[in-house]
Amino acid sequence: MEQRTSFFIGLDVHKDSIAIAAAKAGSREEPRFVGTTGHSARQVEKALARSGCAPQELTIAYEAGPCGYGLYRQLTARGFRCEVVAPSKTPRRPADRIKTDRRDALLLARLHRSAELVPVVVPDPIDEAVRDLMRARDDAVKARKCARQQLSAFLLRLGQPYRGGKAWTLKHLRFLADLTLGDPNHRIVLTEYRLAVQAADERVARLETAIRQAFEVWRCKPVVQALMSLRSVDFITAMTVVAEVGDLRRFEHPRQLMSYLGLVPSEFSSGNSQQRGALTRTGNGRVRRVLIEAAWNYRHPARISREIETRQAGLPSSVIEIAWKAQVRLCHRYRKLRYRGLHQNKTCAAIARELVGFVWDIGRKVSPAIESAASRNR
Repeated sequence: MEQRTSFFIGLDVHKDSIAIAAAKAGSREEPRFVGTTGHSARQVEKALARSGCAPQELTIAYEAGPCGYGLYRQLTARGFRCEVVAPSKTPRRPADRIKTDRRDALLLARLHRSAELVPVVVPDPIDEAVRDLMRARDDAVKARKCARQQLSAFLLRLGQPYRGGKAWTLKHLRFLADLTLGDPNHRIVLTEYRLAVQAADERVARLETAIRQAFEVWRCKPVVQALMSLRSVDFITAMTVVAEVGDLRRFEHPRQLMSYLGLVPSEFSSGNSQQRGALTRTGNGRVRRVLIEAAWNYRHPARISREIETRQAGLPSSVIEIAWKAQVRLCHRYRKLRYRGLHQNKTCAAIARELVGFVWDIGRKVSPAIESAASRNR
C-alpha cells in the first residue's frame, strides 16, 4: 500500500545547523521556509510537528556531505521517510549566483517534490565501518609514501642516495641502518625520518590485520573471494571494490557501473559533430584507481598461475569460467590496442573499463547466494 505524502521536506544540513523547507504535495505553490534548527533529529522532528502531519506523511531529502548518514538513520528510526541525494546531480540554474542555506533548503524541497533528485545508496552500518577501515588503510599508505619520499629526498640532498636496486627492501633498510653522516644534526634528521617510516609501516600492517579480521565475519566475504578469482585482483583490490561499491546488483547493466566509476569517455557532440574526450573521472575514484592498477597485469599472456589457482579453490565453476574468459579476452585486447599504437595509459583505462564488466557479472552471480543464506539465518 502506497503511503500518502502531504509535504516534501528539504534539509540543508551543516555541522551545527539544519535549514528546513517544505513543499506541499500536489500543489504548484512555492515551497515554504520552516526555519533553522541545530544539528539534531529531535529538533527537526519538533520543527516538522508544526505542520500537523504524522511522520509517515512527510518525505525528507538532504544532500550527502561530510556529516555522514547519522541524521538519515535517526530520522528513519523516528518514522520519517528520508532520502540522501547526490549533490553532484542536483540541478542548479547557471544564472543563480546567490547561495544561502535558506535558498538551498527551498531548492531541495522544490526538486524533491518534482522527483528531480537522485538518491544515493545508504550503506549498512557494518558495511560502512568496513569501508571506513579500507579508507583508513588508503590514508595510511599515502602517509607511508610521503614519509619514504621525505627520507629519500633528504639523502639525495646530501649526495648519498640509495643505488643498490629496488628501494625499501631488506637490503635498502640495511643500507639506511649502516649509513653514517658526519654532522650530528644530520644524524638526528636521519633517525627521525627512519622512525617516521617505521611507524608508517607498522600503521599499515595494523590496519591490514584489522581488515582481514573484519573480512572473516563480513557478510560480503563470498563476493570478495569470488572477485579474487580474477587476475590481478588481490585481497585489497577486491575488498576496496566491494566496500566502496556495495551490492553490485543495484546496477542493471555493466555500463552503469562503468559510468559510476568514471571509466567512460567524456563526449561533446552536437548535430553532425561527435567528439569524445578523456575519461569522465566521476564517481568513486578509489575503485577506479585500483582497477586501473589491476589492468596493467593483463599485458602478460593469459595463464593460471599458482597464486590464482589457490584463490580459485572452492569457488563455483561458473565464477572460474568468467575469470578465465576475462583473462583471455583482456590479455588479447591489451596486445591488440598496443599493436595499434594506443598509448599504454589509454590502453590500461580501456582494459579497466572492460574488467568492470566481468566484476559486475561475478558480483551478480554471487550476491543472490549471500542474500538467500542471510534469509535462512534469519
